[in-house]
Amino acid sequence: MTTTFGAIGSGRRTRFFLRLAAAMPDRLRVGGVVTRSAERAEEVTAEWGVPAFRSIGELLRHERPDYLAAAVPWAAMPDAIREVAGHGIPVLAETPPAPDLAGLRSLWRDVGGTGLVQVAEQYLLMPGHAARLALVREGVIGEPTSVQVSSTHLYHAVSLIRGLLGIGFEAAEVRAGAFEAPLADPLGFGGWSGDDTPQRLTTTIATLDFGGRMGLYDFTDNQWWNPLRTRRIVVRGSIGELVDDRVIRLVDPTTPVESALIRRDTGVDLNLELRDLKHISFDGRVVYRNPFEGASRSDDDIAVADLLERTGAWARQEGPPPYPLAEACQDHLLSLAIGESAKTGGPVTTGKEAWAE
Repeated sequence: MTTTFGAIGSGRRTRFFLRLAAAMPDRLRVGGVVTRSAERAEEVTAEWGVPAFRSIGELLRHERPDYLAAAVPWAAMPDAIREVAGHGIPVLAETPPAPDLAGLRSLWRDVGGTGLVQVAEQYLLMPGHAARLALVREGVIGEPTSVQVSSTHLYHAVSLIRGLLGIGFEAAEVRAGAFEAPLADPLGFGGWSGDDTPQRLTTTIATLDFGGRMGLYDFTDNQWWNPLRTRRIVVRGSIGELVDDRVIRLVDPTTPVESALIRRDTGVDLNLELRDLKHISFDGRVVYRNPFEGASRSDDDIAVADLLERTGAWARQEGPPPYPLAEACQDHLLSLAIGESAKTGGPVTTGKEAWAE
């Protein structure tokens, strides 16, 4: 079934959604875009061929999609969520759902009980992470005890840590520090700068102690884009560990064995198939299969498209919630604690919030 959604906002993230829908029209469809500017509305319709509206109410009078995806600035996100929920329509909100702790608490008081809000946290749906999560949940490395993430920032990294550890809303003691060091930063969102001069960039390192299970956060400014900093993930368990795509574990009291997660990517070298990810296997069995095989999408595209489809299934009551508001609030609670600890130099302990109920 085709998932139909509307988009609020006309910036970069909405363009991301529009691009995916244009590439996979049999799976995703944008019913309309809400933008406050008449000029932007005309541009969106001209470029993407989708209707644009000046208000949520106007879009809903035209069509009632499965849900609305809110992609507006941080400060505007809580009110956008409230407005959509006020219409009784499911909403997929961008991360984070509110800028600060007071905003999270206020938003939860207003809409937490509606059950209408999901959040666009896609990292655990990225093919590599989804394969790792499948192995962890199978118990391949035993009980997961710690996760180290050096890849993405704050709430996204926290979602990986919590998801791979199986952490819910437990209290955490967060200790963080930050330091500057020179690093060339030649590539950013806008492309290659042509400048290889080392810049003073900040690295933030934090530990999240959940009482017997631990997360380690390590992020350098612009690590998403900078080709001079790789991405690493380590999941340690009671009988082994997973390091990126390598897995070592104990299969009997005297036999540690090592295996690898293997991607099947076509269109490489003399393979003349379409450039595409087919699956990821482990010890000869498939642990992740690309749900958009044949669409020739990047890993991030696959994860976002998967999230959009899962949200549609949830909105139609055909599937489970992909990432409820409570989960996203907890992710950002912990990311705010990382920032506070790095700023003050002291530990920050998170408490039990209303969304944990």
